[in-house]
Amino acid sequence: MKVTEHLERANGKTLFSFEVLPPRKGENIKNLFSNIEPLMEFKPPFIDVTYHREEYAYRKRPGGLLEKVTVRKRPGTVGICAAIKNRFDVDTVPHLICGGFSKEETENALIDLHFLGIDNVLALRGDPIKTESHFVPDPNGHAYASDLIAQVACMNKGHYLDEEQEDSFATDFCIGTAGYPEKHFEAPNYGADMRYLKQKVERGANYIVTQMFFDNEQFFAFEKKCRAAGINVPIIPGLKPMTTKSQLTMLPRTFYLNIPEALAEAVHDAPDNAAARDIGIEWCINQSKELMAHGVPCLHYYSMGKAESIRRVAAALF
Repeated sequence: MKVTEHLERANGKTLFSFEVLPPRKGENIKNLFSNIEPLMEFKPPFIDVTYHREEYAYRKRPGGLLEKVTVRKRPGTVGICAAIKNRFDVDTVPHLICGGFSKEETENALIDLHFLGIDNVLALRGDPIKTESHFVPDPNGHAYASDLIAQVACMNKGHYLDEEQEDSFATDFCIGTAGYPEKHFEAPNYGADMRYLKQKVERGANYIVTQMFFDNEQFFAFEKKCRAAGINVPIIPGLKPMTTKSQLTMLPRTFYLNIPEALAEAVHDAPDNAAARDIGIEWCINQSKELMAHGVPCLHYYSMGKAESIRRVAAALF
């Protein structure tokens, strides 16, 4: 079932969803399942599965020369989505990214997802790899998420790269896209960021899920600006409970977000990470309650591979 259909059937009730990471290459999928199982009691209608693009490594060849090779540390997003769907009977939302993919590879991935009965994708540009100062698209791929969304939307109409298929061969994906309550760090200003977001919706995005934020006023302002701009698709807030003291610097540096002063001071003054985690969970619970009272369609939690903090938040809400 599509994400938008789940939202419509909820009849105004706020749903619960979360995001997981594929296991690292060589890890057992049982570890992933063990992180999902504690959250299934809260009946998530869908689970997002992230995609991690290639990285470069240098391997020494005979004679001492270095060879640059491409590696993927967390492969298998499509397979993981199918495994979760089969194991837990829940819809999955694979992330689809521009980086590292040609248009043809994207088309083939979408065909695989369609054959597996997966109805949703979250279309993202993706981040630069660590060895790049800025995002560099595949020579035959997409530079922007809006172009990736347009390709998925075209396949939904039966338009493939090489030929047009009959209507019966058209895909029917529900397309999600990302929104940034505090502005994407590469956008020159908030107005430009809103125009880019509207373009993604106009090209076929059916709903928006936001980057994590810790100040609900940022979300309320973002939602208001979206509606004023004519963006009327569902907007799902993305949340994460802070779990360690080091995240005070890591999260702003990695995700370009602001941490409210009250939360930052409380976590900074916590005697240890256990106390910091309790503070972060309580803050996330209060955030979630306010957003539920506001009437958001779903609360989407970034688990980053750890279920316990999300479980404690969900237990207080659902």
